Amino acid sequence: MSEQTTGQFLDRRTLLTATAAAGASLGVNALAAQGRSGAGAQEPRVLFCLNMSTIRGQKLSVPEQVDVAGKAGYDAIEPWLGELHKYVETGGSLADLKKRIADHGMKVASAIGFAEWIVDDDARRAAGLEVAKKDMGVVAAIGGKHIAAPPAGATRQTDLNLLKATERYRALLELGDREGVIPELEIWGHSTTLGKLSEALLVAAECKHPQACLLLDVFHLYKGGSDFSGLRLVNGNVLPCLHFNDYPASPPRDAIKDADRIFPGDGVAPLTQMLRDLLAAGFHGALSLEIFNATYWKEDPYGVARIGLQKMKETVAKAVS
Repeated sequence: MSEQTTGQFLDRRTLLTATAAAGASLGVNALAAQGRSGAGAQEPRVLFCLNMSTIRGQKLSVPEQVDVAGKAGYDAIEPWLGELHKYVETGGSLADLKKRIADHGMKVASAIGFAEWIVDDDARRAAGLEVAKKDMGVVAAIGGKHIAAPPAGATRQTDLNLLKATERYRALLELGDREGVIPELEIWGHSTTLGKLSEALLVAAECKHPQACLLLDVFHLYKGGSDFSGLRLVNGNVLPCLHFNDYPASPPRDAIKDADRIFPGDGVAPLTQMLRDLLAAGFHGALSLEIFNATYWKEDPYGVARIGLQKMKETVAKAVS
């Protein structure tokens, strides 16, 4: 085994210690999971969520996005901070938006932001934490409790020390403690930093914070080369939201892009086994439909949202049958 992992330099002893900690902190006992899902257990309850990337090409306002999700029958939404900030800057009321979401019987499962909390440069990181604070304030104002924390700003860096990343994620979590919003450590499969599930497990475990959690994505797990069997090591309680989608057999992994994402069940991702593993591990969070397909963006947004919800439900039904 090499003493380097995708450019993050750790000595062998440190890596083994951190990996063991990841297993202890985020692993799930197989017998306990089997007991939860055994005879007489209640059918798993997940939230079906619409990530607004799925209908972003239709250029709807934030209230219109909420109405589409509510009309289509979703339990929750996952908005983008850039659009929320623009909504406020053009006179929109966060209090009104919160009420609109609640009137549809929905929750805010998570929100998408790009604060540079992980970068090495001290000034950029400090500015990133200020961005994160502002973003968290908006999320809290509309009733949300979680926000994405991807490796923004470090996606091409090959020498970022993962143990430094653990300190920075803890600082972000402590900011979240004060703002009432929990940052979810997100992997990006195209990134040279936090591109794999194993790296996220290490950082989340080693940060030594009780609110540490993950934001995973079917597409990014595949793109980054993470084996889906690794999800058996993830405690479902530390996965409040999962970005749900599918991908085709072609183009290959090294060439596939976000724009190639498709509806769940329309591709080759091992969704049935993946869901079975996560549900057995106690997953009860939100399945958030996150797609960036330009073909879908040309269609009626309500139709896209409705079909996506139907396909998600069919995929879950297959996994629990």
